[in-house]
Formats: sequence, structure tokens, C-alpha cells
Amino acid sequence: MINEILNLQFIKVTASSPIKGAEFQKITLRPVVIKGENCFQAERFKDNKVFHLNLSSSEFEGWAKVVLPLYAQVCVFTAGKTITYFSAKGRVKRSECKNDLKGQVNLSNNREKDYILKEGENIPPLVDLGVFTPDFKIVKSKYDKYKQINRFVELIDDECGKIEKEEISILDFGCGKSYLTFIVYYYFAKIKGKKVNIIGYDLKQDVVENCNKIAKKYSYDNLEFVVADVKKDVLSDRQIDVVISLHACDTATDYALYYAIQKGVKYVFSVPCCQHEINLSIGKGGDLDCLLKYGIIKERVSALLTDSIRAMVLEDMGYKVDVIEFVDLAHSPKNLMLRAKKTRGIKLVNAPEIEKLQSAYGFKQTLYSLVKNTKS
Repeated sequence: MINEILNLQFIKVTASSPIKGAEFQKITLRPVVIKGENCFQAERFKDNKVFHLNLSSSEFEGWAKVVLPLYAQVCVFTAGKTITYFSAKGRVKRSECKNDLKGQVNLSNNREKDYILKEGENIPPLVDLGVFTPDFKIVKSKYDKYKQINRFVELIDDECGKIEKEEISILDFGCGKSYLTFIVYYYFAKIKGKKVNIIGYDLKQDVVENCNKIAKKYSYDNLEFVVADVKKDVLSDRQIDVVISLHACDTATDYALYYAIQKGVKYVFSVPCCQHEINLSIGKGGDLDCLLKYGIIKERVSALLTDSIRAMVLEDMGYKVDVIEFVDLAHSPKNLMLRAKKTRGIKLVNAPEIEKLQSAYGFKQTLYSLVKNTKS
């Protein structure tokens, strides 16, 4: 396997399914040119972080012979052909399939980010919303917002990109000016070619009216915006496949997650914001008292505790949950995403630990209270 890979002119190699002795969860390789020399760059993924390693041509062979056998699946992408090696019980199986790669390789060591939504792409709503200029260039002051919505869509693409249903329904909680809502609609309708129905909820009448006007302008017939208080108003009772929320404020995030739980929504993508609830009610009560002494530390600990409890509740309700940094802190201080997928039935494993924490420190957490009251 290794000798064949070394003799191939590959565009990219991915090594996944680590076995005993592997340090990283996944590795991708690509050829690069550094200071005029042909080299290889390895991107090594571990605990939601990426570590880069540049290897000269002479170093690459020895490195590959040691590292690649530590992965049960190695995919080699060449122009027109993908070769996959599967290792199991000391034996290697090899398969081939055609691909559409033409052999164009970006050999730059510092590549521009390959966004799903590229600058210069004709996405008219982003012009109306002030993210793109009329010639589809990124407005400088909106670059952070552009990165956020791109990353959000990338994460949706990772989980939902292979949904086989021809029609998908999505709810966006606290959609605000709806940068994300329009882009998610564009992604499914224009990029994926699926019929998508999206409802965006927000409290502000003028914002909702403007978003509906833009949706009508571009004939986005299955995209609508509704004035609603998600904490108390009756929301859609249709079958929903995906719930999203980007910076829904404070307990609005809890009501978004509770809606998903009640409706058995398959996919949830939520980036919380302004987690004030626990910070305002938590008191001293145990070993964590030292973290409550200083205001800014107390605020941050309370925010992390809030999102930890949310993730624990989702797990109890049958979701597989990841808590990830969806953008760098430099682009948004509220950068944690709860990404959840419904995989099983209810199993109350975390509830006793949440009860113990609430009893010791005297706080309440809305999502847990909502679920608990429903179950009782």
C-alpha cells in the first residue's frame, strides 16, 4: 500500500479510522511548494484542533511509512480516480472509483479558505443585507459575519449534506436580520437543489417585514419570516428536520432546544449567546466557590455551565451531542456551537448530576426545568 501511494501523483490523501498507536484522529496530505521546493503538508486533526506539519520530499517517504499504517482507511485522490485502502486483521483491501478531479492542485503553502459560499458568487440577498457589495465583494466591516455564516453552513453540510429527502423543513430561532437564514435557504435550494421550507422567528416587526420583502424580491417562495416570542407563542406544528439558532439571546436558546426535543427534530445547530440566567442566580455551595469570587470569571463559568447542562439534557433526550468552536474567538466571543443529532430514545443518565449541581449552588436552568416539568 505505502509503496503504491508514494509512486502516485496524488492531489490529496486522507487517513482516517485510527488504530492503536495513532496520535491524531484524522490526517490529510497535499503537495505544496515552499520556498521553491516541492514538499508535502500534513493537516493533523485532534480534539477539534488542527496541527500542520511540512515535510520535504526526502522526509515524506519515511514519515508516510511510519504514520499511514496507523489508520484503517486511507483514501488517495488522483486526477480522475480515487483509491481507497481498508486495513483489517492485518490484511489490506483496495478499491477504486472514478472522480471528477482534473488535477488542478493549489500548491500554495498558505491557501485561502475554500468556503462553500465564495466571494464573487452571485448571492443577491447578501447584497441587500449589506454583506456583499453590488459586485459581490465582501463588505470589509461584515467580514466576521461572512466567516460565521460560512462556517455555520459548513457544519450543516457535514451533517445534513447527504440527506436523501427531497424536501427539508427548517426553523430558525431568533433569526434577526437573517443573514444565516437566507444563506441556509440558498445552500439547500441552489447548491443542493432540494425543496426547502424555512421559517425564521424574531421579535422585531420591522426586521421581519424587511426579510419577507427580500425573500419575495428573489422569489424565495418557501422562505418566510414571522414575528413571534419563541418563549410563549405557538410555533409551527409541521414536521421539522433541522432547528438552527445563531446567537439567540439567553433563554431563547433553551426554548429553541426544547422545541427540537418536543418535536423529535433530527438535527440541531445552536450557537448560544448572553447566558445570563445562571450567572444571576448561582450562589456559593461547594468546591467551585473560588470560581464565583470574581465577576468576569463567574460570568464565564456560568456561561460554560449553562451550555454544559444544555448538552447534558440533549444527551438524556436521545441526542448525540458535540460542543465545538465554530469560529475563532477573534471573530466572535460567543463561538461555541451545540451540534446535536437524534439517534435514540430517552435515557436519563445526566439528570441526577444536574439536580445535584442545582441543589448545591441554588441556580435554575431553563431547558432542564422545561424538560423536567414536561416529564413530571
